[in-house]
Amino acid sequence: MRLSFFFGLLFMASSLFSQDRYEVVHFGFYNFENLFDTIDTKGVRDESFSVNGDLQWNTPKYFEKESHIARVISEIGTKTNKDGLAFFGTAEVENRSVLEDFVKQPAVARRHYKIVHYDSPDQRGIDVALVYQEKYLKVLDSRTYKLTIINANGKEHPTRDILYVHGELLGEPIHILVNHWPSRRGGEAKTQPFRNDAAAICKRISDSIMVENPKAHIVIMGDLNDDPVSPSVKKVIGAKGKINKVKKKGFYNPWIKPYKNGLGTLAYRDAWSLFDQIILSEGWLNPPKNSFKFYKAHVYSPPYLVQKIGKFRGYPYRTFAGGQYIGGYSDHFPVYVTAIRKVKE
Repeated sequence: MRLSFFFGLLFMASSLFSQDRYEVVHFGFYNFENLFDTIDTKGVRDESFSVNGDLQWNTPKYFEKESHIARVISEIGTKTNKDGLAFFGTAEVENRSVLEDFVKQPAVARRHYKIVHYDSPDQRGIDVALVYQEKYLKVLDSRTYKLTIINANGKEHPTRDILYVHGELLGEPIHILVNHWPSRRGGEAKTQPFRNDAAAICKRISDSIMVENPKAHIVIMGDLNDDPVSPSVKKVIGAKGKINKVKKKGFYNPWIKPYKNGLGTLAYRDAWSLFDQIILSEGWLNPPKNSFKFYKAHVYSPPYLVQKIGKFRGYPYRTFAGGQYIGGYSDHFPVYVTAIRKVKE
């Protein structure tokens, strides 16, 4: 494989692409796992992550975590594009300030990442966000969509908003939805309707986009708290695991086969789940000529991101275990997608 540079990294593919040259871009999602500052914020359940909280969270630990997750982001995709991730979604960030500290970390500072973030009504104070490089992504518009959960007692339960970003990926229109769907706390079956509602919002937004452009490049990414075969993904969004099964205006989920083969992004009670997903509209599979096309999906799990000892050996190397600080990275592995575009000669 011969390599050369153009915008990002171009590559000369082997038999699959003959002698054509392609631009390569990567985009991903990484749950930062409770990236809180050290300040006890009034009205938010973040007491554990204050200096006097039960987790004994402090400035050195906070910046060690910032440095750790920056290391991970700095490495993803660099073998085929020196700039790494053009953009990525994240979850479990307390506020914009923790993201501003992140983009200043030495491992990623040279990329000059920008931030799209809105405060959500989640009771824990955790939000989703999009982080991007302006040389790849031009943001034209952004907004949030509220997800309303009604508890058994009939009261509204605040949760994370869905973040929508409209922009241009190296000149091509793109629509990005960043998600952190309601958890399974209280039981998977009991909470399934909440995640179905979140999926329905994503589907409704996507359908409205595809009325205007059936070949729109749409990305639904996030910690879905559901697997690729769960009803929210498989039935509500209707995402298919085989490219030849995806119909016009449909969706492709590249994580179905890996999940069925035992691949996961987080573990609980020795069972793996693949909650972190990037779902793509049909426009990524059969795009117009010289437009970006889906190439490959990846779970990033180098050895240093895997817990080596203890109760959680083999799991993602997390920040806390059993309430004790162990200095890891996140309880989720990041995921990312590679897209390619033929270079115009």
